[in-house]
Amino acid sequence: MSCDISDYKCADKGLILPLTNEYTWSIGFRAFVYIVGLLYSFMGVSIIADIFMQAIETITSRSAKIKMPDPSNETGYTEVEVKTWNGTVANLTLMALGSSAPEILLSIIEIVGNGFQSGPLGPSTIVGSAAFNLMCITGICIISIPDGIAKRIRNIKVFAVTSIFSVFAYIWLAIILMVITPDFVDLWEAIVTLLLFPIMVLLAYIADKDYCGKKPIDDESKLLELDEENLLNGDHADKHVIVEILRRLKREKEATPDDMARLTAHLMEQNQSHGRGWYRINAIRNLSGGTKLTTTMTGKTNEDQMGSTASFTSMSDGGTKAIIEFAAPSTAVFEKDGHARITVMRHGNLKNRVLYRVETIDGTAVEGEDYISFKDTLVFEPNETEKHIDIQIIDDNIWEPDEVFFGRITIDSEKQNAVVGRRAITEIVILNDDDPGVLEFEHPSFLFKESVGTALVPVNRIDGADGKVTITWKTKDMTAIHGRDYENTEGTLTFDHGERTKFIEIQINDDKVRVLNYFYIIEFSGLVSRITSLTNANLDSLRLQKQTWGQQFVEAMNVNGGDLETATTFDYVMHFLTFGWKLIFALVPPATIWGGWFCFAVSLGMIGLLTAFIGDLASIFGCLIGLDDSVVAITFVALGTSLPDMFASRTAALNEKYADTAVGNVTGSNAVNVFLGLGLPWTMAAVYWSAKGTTFEVPAGSLGFSVIVFTICSLVTIMFLLFRRNLNVFGSAELGGPKIPKILSGIFCIALWVVYVLLASLNAYEHIPGF
Repeated sequence: MSCDISDYKCADKGLILPLTNEYTWSIGFRAFVYIVGLLYSFMGVSIIADIFMQAIETITSRSAKIKMPDPSNETGYTEVEVKTWNGTVANLTLMALGSSAPEILLSIIEIVGNGFQSGPLGPSTIVGSAAFNLMCITGICIISIPDGIAKRIRNIKVFAVTSIFSVFAYIWLAIILMVITPDFVDLWEAIVTLLLFPIMVLLAYIADKDYCGKKPIDDESKLLELDEENLLNGDHADKHVIVEILRRLKREKEATPDDMARLTAHLMEQNQSHGRGWYRINAIRNLSGGTKLTTTMTGKTNEDQMGSTASFTSMSDGGTKAIIEFAAPSTAVFEKDGHARITVMRHGNLKNRVLYRVETIDGTAVEGEDYISFKDTLVFEPNETEKHIDIQIIDDNIWEPDEVFFGRITIDSEKQNAVVGRRAITEIVILNDDDPGVLEFEHPSFLFKESVGTALVPVNRIDGADGKVTITWKTKDMTAIHGRDYENTEGTLTFDHGERTKFIEIQINDDKVRVLNYFYIIEFSGLVSRITSLTNANLDSLRLQKQTWGQQFVEAMNVNGGDLETATTFDYVMHFLTFGWKLIFALVPPATIWGGWFCFAVSLGMIGLLTAFIGDLASIFGCLIGLDDSVVAITFVALGTSLPDMFASRTAALNEKYADTAVGNVTGSNAVNVFLGLGLPWTMAAVYWSAKGTTFEVPAGSLGFSVIVFTICSLVTIMFLLFRRNLNVFGSAELGGPKIPKILSGIFCIALWVVYVLLASLNAYEHIPGF
């Protein structure tokens, strides 16, 4: 059958597609096929971006050991392991490339595929993605923080630098497109755009290190300069963490070592700070039914695992009833503070007067010994939403482990138009501020004659002597054999309050043979050691890098990476939908090969290939339904490439102590999109056309209008974040804060994004004039 190209709608829009003759297909069917293909490709690019981010995490997590002067150490120095990559530089280079690779590669592929002529899809996707990231994701993060909790950007200097560059990047675009050389980009303009990238990275690094005006420090204080961002926390659990979990679970009779190990890994993950790359990878895996980077609790809820017996309900009968609950599931207070303040909140119906009862319940802390019990009926007056309760803490000078007790809310639902919310019980942790000291052997080795009879090995207690402390020890054979050369192979040693030196007694057998024999004295903890090993196994299973190709295929072929016990229905559905992509991308070399660079190169190539298909799918779909390419770019394509970032930022906002990972990196990423996503392809095209004796043409048109509207909206958004940071009504923080201001702030930011999309779309269709 012959094909009339003049009547073959949208056949000339793609660089690769269509792969087959679609002339006989209806327009509606073709549009359906292309939108399904576009959505499916978004899944694929997300999964390969996961692998790409693994390579980047491997590269940027490389470490080196440095020697710091330490007079207190016998060697005269202390070895500290630090990351080779600075966190700020990593975020603005490889991490930004990892999260923005589809947008950047789309712009490069479009220009190369069009014979080094500018196209509308790449640049508009970059601007549209920046708008969604800055306004919509920021608004979602603001709203997602629990009521009353505020989170600030910690490194405000770096945020200031990246914010200035993110705004200037788009101002610079408007200048070169509409002022200096309208509708053309000279070679020097393209090169300056590209060079702004290393300049921004350099200034952000200077701001991060606070080199400007920083006072010199001595060698000893340099140890303090190595902050938690650069020091390696390690992937394995410490035994004191296990001991704390065991203490909390000692009332749980059915808890197995496996349960304890899983809970320990879960709590360690919840309290550990992670980078933006970690959150993005975890978001993609949650959406695709892949291996999770967090330990999933099974059976009992976390509250049940911790010994809570509360029943929860969130039913408010459509808002007709009030919901009473604690503001936080846990509160920590130092023993010396004298009191613990807990907050009770009311949601839902605020019109009625509500009576409720709050009482304390013993945990490991005992009323009368560790705290003064609280049992009282309290009242929420109409429109009152918060109540603060102070519980007296008893301070003593005896060291003991941190202890917990609980507060519980009860309501007589028959008499009160209210129900208890999900947080019906709150945990109060009393942090002991007495110092038990540190136990150590007096010397690293001891020499005893066989004729000594009983060897006394001194153990000293230094840096504090509060409370009673007991340790367990045992011996380990080397050349000396227990039962033949010595006895007493294990035991306990108890230090009472104030005692500083005790002796381990070991009977030495005299066999009259003059031979020098050795044995060790080591600590052992039985169940603790076993749980430590199990916990480390849990943590090791969550490592980003797979060791072999075989392991990659095993995880690709199994839902939730093979952890079927915790897999949900959603995991099974998404695993089925993405199975093909997972199997294909399991061919990518593991990130453990060549320091991650092999994986980096191969996955980047695959992202580029898949991005080429996405560009064609988006262009042809827009053409089939009558959407302008620029509108398709700022809506479908921008959202498809930014959704993983949205879920990652929201999770980071909830889990991280500071707002840097959630929104602080957005501005830097937006600037990198321009400097690399437009600077690199424009430089390539400008060089090409300069060699031909002409200038690279980039019609401003709707792109110029979109850039100016975005610049105005981004300025408003950044200024609004600064207002939030400095005004008490918003909680003096970028994220969260009081409920009503928080919700209004989020709606305002999201509304700015809607205004940008609406104005840019109307201009593309010439319903409103350009600038």
